[in-house]
Amino acid sequence: MSDKENTPPLFDVDGISVMTKITEQDVGRYVILSVHDPLGYEQDVAAVIAGYLDDSYLVADTHMFVTYTGFYKGTKVTVCSTGSGAPETEIALVDFFRFSKADTFIRAGTSGTYLEDVAVGDIVIAAGAVRDEGTSHAYVVPTYPAIANYEVMLAMLQAADDLGVRHHLGVTRSTDSCQAGQGRPVLGYHQQDSKAIPEYWKQAGILNFERETSIIYVMSSLFGFRGCAVNAVVNSTPRSELVVGAGSDEVFRTVLEGIHLLAQWDAMKETSGKKYLLPSMLATEWNREES
Repeated sequence: MSDKENTPPLFDVDGISVMTKITEQDVGRYVILSVHDPLGYEQDVAAVIAGYLDDSYLVADTHMFVTYTGFYKGTKVTVCSTGSGAPETEIALVDFFRFSKADTFIRAGTSGTYLEDVAVGDIVIAAGAVRDEGTSHAYVVPTYPAIANYEVMLAMLQAADDLGVRHHLGVTRSTDSCQAGQGRPVLGYHQQDSKAIPEYWKQAGILNFERETSIIYVMSSLFGFRGCAVNAVVNSTPRSELVVGAGSDEVFRTVLEGIHLLAQWDAMKETSGKKYLLPSMLATEWNREES
């Protein structure tokens, strides 16, 4: 029996994905991935972010995924909303890998924190992520790191600073379970392992916790793309505080301004013929602007 005969069919009909229905011409180089999340948004988040774009239009709504494309300061940007967690993010990513020429994937979402010095409303730019979800383990061993692309991460960091947004840079934890897996009791059920989670990750200095960053980082790295994540903190364990929608506007503005910067830097790389963004290239550009 051949490998083809022993492989499940892909989710395509007549060369179009059933899952997202995206097409190459409708997708920009830069893609924002977000979650249908009542902790952050009353409407579909793709539609919310599309409101920040010029000339935005609905690419497709498959009920599972909603995709818009528009322009931010002249740069073509695509926004896709998914269900919560790594499994649905994986489906969206594979479609963008296969059916578009996008090479940059940025999560814009919500998260919680175990740290006292990370406040509700702050944003966290993830340099890396703990792989406590199961989906990425289907691709590669758990010792493979989940790290951000440095170019995208730097653009997000610069944008947050330029905007005056209170931000943090460090490690995120991605997990499948929103309840016991993040240390919450469920109907009085609270095993010792679950009780220990907040203190364990607090001691490790994990800035925030959520469900999608690590799959974006692992899959982007494995397949030669760029990944990053910018998450608002909407709930705090030490402060016993939950604020629905906290930091969402700050996240969206940071991500979009970061994309605007990144597009300029990508153009500089192409002009210089360099494979990687170098500090000397940015210094030259800044000196030119000041003179």
